[in-house]
Order: sequence, then structure tokens, then C-alpha cells
Amino acid sequence: MQSRFGSDRRLTVRMTVTLFLLGLLYVVFIAALIVLLKSWVLVVVVAAAFLGAQYWFSDRIALFAMRGRVVEREEYPELHGVIDRLCTMADMPKPVVAVSDMDMPNAFATGRNPDKSVICVTTGLLRRLEPAELEGVLAHELSHVAHKDVAVITIASFLGVIAGLIVRFAFYSQLFGGGRRDQNTAVIFMAVMAVSAAVYAISFMLIQALSRYRELAADRAAALLTGRPSVLASALTKVSGDIARIPTKDLRTAQAFNAFYFTPALGKEPGLARLFSTHPSLEQRLDQLARISAELGEAAAPGKA
Repeated sequence: MQSRFGSDRRLTVRMTVTLFLLGLLYVVFIAALIVLLKSWVLVVVVAAAFLGAQYWFSDRIALFAMRGRVVEREEYPELHGVIDRLCTMADMPKPVVAVSDMDMPNAFATGRNPDKSVICVTTGLLRRLEPAELEGVLAHELSHVAHKDVAVITIASFLGVIAGLIVRFAFYSQLFGGGRRDQNTAVIFMAVMAVSAAVYAISFMLIQALSRYRELAADRAAALLTGRPSVLASALTKVSGDIARIPTKDLRTAQAFNAFYFTPALGKEPGLARLFSTHPSLEQRLDQLARISAELGEAAAPGKA
């Protein structure tokens, strides 16, 4: 089903280019492994199993990892009401609704397609945001579902998973494998580790760049769907400010899932960290929303919520 979020050509082009470059990198990587190793098939099979599990069960894995639970309308009628309204506006199926009992204000969407998706919000987010701000955040997450961002990122990350596993396999085999080792074996293992580490680094940077743009695309789609970019900007500012006040030690567990979140659990964002972030900076997101607000003429009613 085609939702009313519409296609984002720039997002589609960037996703296509990133997947093409990752595919090309993958071909080179496998060719190098064929030359260097005879046992690479096992690692690829294991990595493919991980990819399949992540793709088919991503919704359950994410909910379990982030302590989310499915909630019915009777328990959270206002949350269900907002999602019902947005899904009607966007002409898309309603996802499963979940709540995570966490004080950190955030939300995420997961699932391989719009028919198998979940939107989860934290109790911290529900407590802090006004209804209109919550609507903006949920529209952002629904855009991820409509554009199948989770599936694309899962597929794109496949190469990085393989490369990371091979680095570990080569390292621990060399360290704990025992037996007689000759100089040629050591050279081969070092070459495998070097190639895998390089592939992992390149794929990581490509995926992070794609992820940052996908967040900007979701902000834009949400702003256009609701017609109130200033309200989404208000939610972004409020959530980012509250997260920045949470001690870093309390954010460490959540940081493993930053790629899923509406805004990353980074606390105070160091300048260098932005190069490796899954999200664009708050300033970039607010600047884009300000431009959209001007395009829509929303400046005429800046306080509207």
C-alpha cells in the first residue's frame, strides 16, 4: 500500500547509491576473502543467519531490548487516538502500539514493512510532551515505517556485520587457535583482519551518512503531514534538552539503540561525535524545520500547537 507520506526522491536516491556502494564493497570483500581464506563460507552463512533473524524478528528484538510492551487502547486511549488519526491522514495500516517504562524521553519504530511494524514511546516522552508535540514525534516515526527505513538499514548493515565477525574470527583464531603456526599463516590472518577492518570502517561511515539523511527525511515528512513543523521543532528541542541533562552513565545502555531513536541518547554532543552519529545535529534539524515552516506560511501563527 502506498501511503500519503509520498516518495522522497532524494531519500530514495541516497538509499540506492548507498546500497550500490555497499554492494560493490561486498563484492570486493568476498573476492579478497576467496583469495585469502578457504573457510570464509561458514562466516558468511552465520552472518546471513543473523541478518535473517534481524530482518524477520526486528520488531520483537527491539521491543525486548528496550523493555517495551504492547499496550491496548483501554490502557493508553490518547496514544492510540493520535496514532489512529495519523494513520488515517497518511493512509497507511496502523502499527502495533507499545510503551517502554523508561524515564528517558524518546520513541522508535521498527518492523520490516508497514504491515509488520511497531511504534514504541517511553513513559518519559508521554509525560513531557504536549499532545501536538507527541503527534509530531509519532508522525516522524510513521514516516520511517512508510519508507521502510528499518528494512533498508538492516540490509545495508549486513556487510558491516560480516566484516565485524570476520575480524573477531581471525583475531581469536590467531590468539587461541593453538597448534603450529608458520609465517605464511600469520600473514594471511593479518591480511584478513586488515581487509575486514577497512571494509567495516567504510560500510560504517556509509550507513551513518544514510541514517543521518533518513532522519532529516522523516522530519520533513512529519512536518508536511501534520502541517506544523514548529511543533515538531518544539518537541525536538524539549526532548534533546532533557536527554542532555541525564547523566552519561545512565544513557550508556540506551546508546546501543541510537539508530532506532527519535533523537540519540548522547547527552551533551561533542563536535567530533557528530561525524559518527546516526542523527544529524539538533541545529540541522531545527534549521530544516524552520525552512519548511516558512514554505508552509506557518510563521503567521508561531504559537499554534
